[in-house]
Amino acid sequence: MVRVVILSDNKVIALRPQGLKAEWGFSALVDDVLFDTGQTGVAFDNLLLLNLPMPKKIVLSHGHYDHTGGLLHFLREGVEIYAHPDAFLPRFYKGEYIGIPFRKERLEDKAKIVEHTEPLEIKKGVWALGEVPREFETALLKDSFVIREGVKERDEIRDDQSLAVKTENGVLLVLGCCHSGLRNTVKWAEEVVGDEVRFVVGGTHLISFKPEEIREIVRKLDLELIAPCHCTGLKAEFVLKEIFGERFKMVGSGSVLDV
Repeated sequence: MVRVVILSDNKVIALRPQGLKAEWGFSALVDDVLFDTGQTGVAFDNLLLLNLPMPKKIVLSHGHYDHTGGLLHFLREGVEIYAHPDAFLPRFYKGEYIGIPFRKERLEDKAKIVEHTEPLEIKKGVWALGEVPREFETALLKDSFVIREGVKERDEIRDDQSLAVKTENGVLLVLGCCHSGLRNTVKWAEEVVGDEVRFVVGGTHLISFKPEEIREIVRKLDLELIAPCHCTGLKAEFVLKEIFGERFKMVGSGSVLDV
């Protein structure tokens, strides 16, 4: 059994314990691996409130501020950070800085950074998926760019990766924002792990798609559970609820899922 605890999300739906916080951001503890860190200290505060252990491995889905801003709160001696090299690039959206709010050198003083573009099994049965091959639609941002070696270029968000966990009943796929596209990410996870994706949790970025497009995107997904949040958008969540019925679960900060 794998336990997923949502530490940071746009909403709180859990009634207990009192004091859980929400923010525009995402973070989840997947057993003892931290996937993203939220925008501020909300994920850390919720971790303490829920009396959960400090993680030793942190995987960053990509270099946007709402997934990396809480990083410093979790840094301790011996902590490892897994990320695509592009996660540390300066990046902008409509002229506003939206990248990781810390210089890489500052993080290296406090943790070991493991950069990777290929899938990496960070512990037995748990993969940081690296760059996702893109065959189907993606969920990129218009008017967004990065600075690479002093040169401005369109931001393809190549650093977008997800976490795939092999369970007895199929693959658990935990998404940050899924800018690489849901269908692309599911297909890649299945190739890497060698099993079917049966559980999906996290930000799907379906917020930018029309209902008929969402239905086409998820048409072939054979899931036991879908628990979308963060950048999915409430309208898209309602569409997914209509499609998946009882297999859909609304989640937010403090939610616990056992798969």
